[in-house]
Amino acid sequence: MSIGCEVAGNLSVLAVPGAAEPPERKDRLWEDTCLELFVGAKGSGGYWEFNLSPAGHWNVYRFASYREGKREEPAFSSLPFGVRSGPGSLRFSLELDLGMFLPAGTDAEIGICAVIRTRKAGTSHWALVHPGPRPDFHRRDGFAMTLPGE
Repeated sequence: MSIGCEVAGNLSVLAVPGAAEPPERKDRLWEDTCLELFVGAKGSGGYWEFNLSPAGHWNVYRFASYREGKREEPAFSSLPFGVRSGPGSLRFSLELDLGMFLPAGTDAEIGICAVIRTRKAGTSHWALVHPGPRPDFHRRDGFAMTLPGE
C-alpha cells in the first residue's frame, strides 16, 4: 500500500521540526506536527497507529481495542518513509506492506490524519472525517477508507 499526504499553504506559520540525524523510533510524536495513519482489520476491534514526523522520527503502536492495550508494535524495527518540503508544501510518503501485520485476504479499514502545530495558535487536527463532537483519530468510525484484502 502506498500512502501520500500533502500539507499545503503558508508553511512559515507552522511549527515543523527539522530533519533529525539519525531518525529514530520515538514516542509522543503527536505533540508536534505529524502525520498519523490508523489501520485496522475489518471486523476486529484491534488496530495499529503509525506516527510519522517531518523530522524523520516514527513509531508504530498496536491497540487491542479503542485506546486500550497500547504497545509498540515489534514487527517494525524501522519505518522508511519520505518527507519532502518545498515552497508551500510538506509531503509525506509511505510504502507499507499490510501483510506484515494483517492476515492475507483481510480487508483493511484506514484513517489518515494529521496534527498541525502552528507557531502561535496551537494545534489543529485534520482527518478524512471527524465523526464525533471533537477530533478523536482512534474512533473506528473515522477509519473512512477500506482497502480490500489480497
